[in-house]
Amino acid sequence: MRTRKLKLVAMIVLLFLAIFSFYVAFREERKGILTVAFLNIGQGDAIFIEAPSGNQILIDGGPGKSILRELSKVMPFYDRSVDVVLATHADQDHVGGLPDVFKKYKVSLFLETGVAGPSSSYEELEKIVNNDKADIKKIIAKRGMMVDLGDGAVLQIFFPDRDPSGMETNTSSIVTRLVYGENEFLLTGDSPKAIEQYLVSLGSQGRSLTDAPKGTPLTLQSDVLKAGHHGSKTSSSDNFVRAVNPEYVVISAGKDNRYGHPHQEVVDLFNKLNIKILRTDTEGRIVFKSDGVDLEVK
Repeated sequence: MRTRKLKLVAMIVLLFLAIFSFYVAFREERKGILTVAFLNIGQGDAIFIEAPSGNQILIDGGPGKSILRELSKVMPFYDRSVDVVLATHADQDHVGGLPDVFKKYKVSLFLETGVAGPSSSYEELEKIVNNDKADIKKIIAKRGMMVDLGDGAVLQIFFPDRDPSGMETNTSSIVTRLVYGENEFLLTGDSPKAIEQYLVSLGSQGRSLTDAPKGTPLTLQSDVLKAGHHGSKTSSSDNFVRAVNPEYVVISAGKDNRYGHPHQEVVDLFNKLNIKILRTDTEGRIVFKSDGVDLEVK
């Protein structure tokens, strides 16, 4: 009996050491590296970001439970928390999976527009977030705000720049720009062309974030553009894409989706401007790694 107990203790110790070694190796691997993963959740958006500091943010959660499967692929099994969740707007294909995320992971901060959507998932999400026992801080996002992810990684809020109450949900989409060193990602939700044009006009006025490190400007130029509204022709106007001037564009859409996303004229525009197109419907999960200078697609 004693020998059996000793063997059990030895196995537990070895398991602990294996987990600890995995954790140390994982920490070393991500040291100084920003990870941005456009998750393969079908027809919708879900973007997982991990800063070099280890802080994590999830932007949108796709239409349903597939978000949990995808998070398990980009997060270690022992990690049961996400520091920040941001819902760009309240449509089902962006918030449908978020209630499950809040049930499975500890979330500290939630950012949203405050514009209600028609889906039952949005109602469930609001109940979870507003529950005092959940201890989740909720903030209505507005232009000029900044989420400091640590070690030089910053998420800038570009839009809304006003109270979006009364706006259609797509129009109210939170537009953000992730900056780490020399690399930038512009993430647009389902913003339509009218908002794109507005952002271009604001950029031309040279407005900047007053509280950002060293006056980080709110310029649109970015290495990576997440195509608005899954590559729909209602987004990705010519002058907006030219203002962003990305090297890569990511289209998050479901395979053979009923909307015909991405629309051919949008694909043609990206090709005309020599922008490399990456699509979740044909390539699956798309992961970028940045050390602040070099940007690599995994």
